[in-house]
Amino acid sequence: MEAQKLFEILGDLECEWHGATPSGIVKGISLDSRKVREHYVFAAIKGSKADGHDYINTAVANGANVILCQTLPSVLAETVTYIKNSDPSIAYAKICQAYYDHPAQKMTIIGVTGTNGKTTVATLLYQLFSSMGYTCGLLSTVENLIAGKLIPATHTTPDAEGIASLMQQMVNAGCTHAFMEVSSHALDQNRVYGLPFKAAIFTNITHDHLDYHGDFLSYKKAKKKFFDGLDKDAVAIVNADDKNGLSMADHTKASVKTYGLKSMADYRCKIISNDTSGLAMVMDGKEVYTQIMGEFNAYNLTAVYAVAKEMGYESDLILQHLSMLPGAEGRLGIVKTENTKITGVVDYAHTPDALENVLQTLKKTKKSGTSLITVFGCGGDRDRSKRPEMGAIAARLSDKVIVTSDNPRSEDPQLIIDQVLEGVPGGLKNKVLAIADRTQAIRTAVMLAQSEDIVLVAGKGHEKYQEIKGERFPFEDKKVLEETLSSKT
Repeated sequence: MEAQKLFEILGDLECEWHGATPSGIVKGISLDSRKVREHYVFAAIKGSKADGHDYINTAVANGANVILCQTLPSVLAETVTYIKNSDPSIAYAKICQAYYDHPAQKMTIIGVTGTNGKTTVATLLYQLFSSMGYTCGLLSTVENLIAGKLIPATHTTPDAEGIASLMQQMVNAGCTHAFMEVSSHALDQNRVYGLPFKAAIFTNITHDHLDYHGDFLSYKKAKKKFFDGLDKDAVAIVNADDKNGLSMADHTKASVKTYGLKSMADYRCKIISNDTSGLAMVMDGKEVYTQIMGEFNAYNLTAVYAVAKEMGYESDLILQHLSMLPGAEGRLGIVKTENTKITGVVDYAHTPDALENVLQTLKKTKKSGTSLITVFGCGGDRDRSKRPEMGAIAARLSDKVIVTSDNPRSEDPQLIIDQVLEGVPGGLKNKVLAIADRTQAIRTAVMLAQSEDIVLVAGKGHEKYQEIKGERFPFEDKKVLEETLSSKT
């Protein structure tokens, strides 16, 4: 991208230009001053933990010749162009897409937002359209996939440069469709600004990320921003059973479609049976059987069906492929071994609503006289107010509970556990244990389990690590659970 074209790219934004006239070739663009090299654009953006303006001089010293910023530094370098804008995150998003030759415009882009279900819906969409013969890309919490090639994910939604780079790789690989989770952080920070979404799905909204947004209204506004930004050629697909569903699409220019299990909706689903072998449903008037269990997954599958229908595909074709999808890793993953009749379950549930949904699902599927044993913890450096709430939910819906470490990060694991235990009602404390070591907690749960019992290990799901004091140690819930079940006699 020629630097001179920055004028054209940013033409519709109110920007002030200072310093040198842009010339030469832009060789890269970044938010990170450490990654900046000669002829790079550096975007100085104020974040929740750091302010990019503090690193402008470092970026210039490393070779940046264009600086996007909200506030000019006191001294301007003679050879550098400074672009001042009231919100440089928008300018950054535009330049990133332009630098990579607008890859989003060359694919059908579908986004999913909501507190729970984003990963599952995005993954199911990727699986569905791939199974129907399309070359697809996926941006998700669990993994990024480009035409079947795995690229590890570090954030739910990458920054604007990461999105543009991955989408360019998708286009180069022949992808026609891209499916992505759209987090509230990404929306608040304009990481997906200007992307031409063909469809946007709203799953639900519950208590989460208040450590970042401050309050529920701000969190909701961030989610709503997704739908406010859609154009008239897009479709907004919202959960009619969520009390905030329809309000998400209040001011959208897109056409609006609804889905649900209980309310009147454009796409309705009815559960016939729900157990560890999967779901049997009537969807849009036709029966379908899937390998995926759980009422909340009936919602997810209905949302996926609605997208495919809105994209013009026939019901029979969609349902045929839908019935064969395996679902997302670490979401209600069943773990069974030959030597025991205990059912292990691994799930990513890390919010009050998600934990309650999983436990309600498992309570409905377990046999009379058997126990549901739950192992879970809460992440450190995250919303602390949900900890006692999750303690209360686990104690109420489980027969036995072991509270343990999740990813304590910089916090003391025992203090987190103590805050979880504060929510356990006095009459239920006798069925709750606290074991900080996660491996030992899982082993204890399996030791306590009897034939036909269910052991749920919640909170980390697909993760292959445990983060303690700034360091990530190898750890997999599924692996520990499998090994422990296999060794039980």
